[in-house]
Amino acid sequence: MPRPMKCRMIERLPVYRSFSPDDINAAKSVLMTVDEFEAFRLLDDEGLTQEACAERMQIARTTVTAIYDSARKKIADVIVHGKRLVITGGNCVFKPVELGQIIKEKGSGMMRIAVTYENGEIFQHFGRTEQFKLYDTEDGKIVSSEIVDTNGSGHGALAGFLKAADADALICGGIGMGAQIALSDAGIELYAGVTGSADEAVKALLKGTLEFDPDAHCDHHGHHDGDCGHDNCEKHDCLGN
Repeated sequence: MPRPMKCRMIERLPVYRSFSPDDINAAKSVLMTVDEFEAFRLLDDEGLTQEACAERMQIARTTVTAIYDSARKKIADVIVHGKRLVITGGNCVFKPVELGQIIKEKGSGMMRIAVTYENGEIFQHFGRTEQFKLYDTEDGKIVSSEIVDTNGSGHGALAGFLKAADADALICGGIGMGAQIALSDAGIELYAGVTGSADEAVKALLKGTLEFDPDAHCDHHGHHDGDCGHDNCEKHDCLGN
């Protein structure tokens, strides 16, 4: 029986989760795992040796060699053959995100719903939200709620912030594809494309009547595919796909 694959420590997740050639409509995609991206980043962007990379990722040097070679072959396939690159999944364990504030502990058996929040309404751009309102729910009812600041956690950290805040679901307006992938990797259910009162949206979700658009994307100026991405956070378990 083969040994279970060891999780790889990830320090920084990709903000940009997909790349496509701009002169053709790429018909095929190549999937790169987050641990392959991390090895590529550490070796070719930071310039580490394979030994140093292995120490940072907490795996054997031979494993670094294997996943780095895999990453380079995928990048070559994308560039030479004009394919789309998508970064997601992998056998990873992520460094925790620092919340910078005290958030009350979620009770046993409760579901915590996060909402992008501004003045009582659902803020419409996930990557720019300065606050979340967290709702703890049980038996279809809101038990308690609190408003938390994102502390400047922009495009590169919001999904990790929500994971560290123990959120189970997110209600928001527009959201980039990279952030959608990040939330999926973090195990957070997404309800996007929602407008109006934050409180009423949570009540509707609990009743099963919330109207949302799973294909809602950020469309404001300055965002690219994946620009609302994240850092992720998981202290104990692999988030493998």
